[in-house]
Amino acid sequence: MKVFTDTNVLVSAFATRGLCADVLRVILTRHELILSEVVVQEFRDVLMKKFRVPAAIMDDVLRIFDGIQIQSSPTKPIAYHVRDPDDVRVLAAAIECDADCLITGDPDLLTLADQVSELRIVNPRGFWEWERENRQGS
Repeated sequence: MKVFTDTNVLVSAFATRGLCADVLRVILTRHELILSEVVVQEFRDVLMKKFRVPAAIMDDVLRIFDGIQIQSSPTKPIAYHVRDPDDVRVLAAAIECDADCLITGDPDLLTLADQVSELRIVNPRGFWEWERENRQGS
């Protein structure tokens, strides 16, 4: 399954030990992670500015994304009303790269879960529970 994550999920995965770190580990071992240039740049900026990760270490951190599909800026408009322009870019990129699932903690994107037919939109806990149910059913 192709899984797209937003910036906050990635930052939480790297900055804390918890659910998002576990979710990222599952994605990397069982699924295909897809990101966008916008998400990778925001991820880099947050880790360097907020968490003061030095550039040399940041380069090492970004190597985890080697071989992962990085979607360029979306070229097609989306038919969904999204309040935050940054969220528009995330949703458009996830749709354009044919992701099966978008994992986000953003309430604006989560409210669209029932409207967006192109992909499943879930929070990290929802993905974790879905993954657990599917593993037990296998």
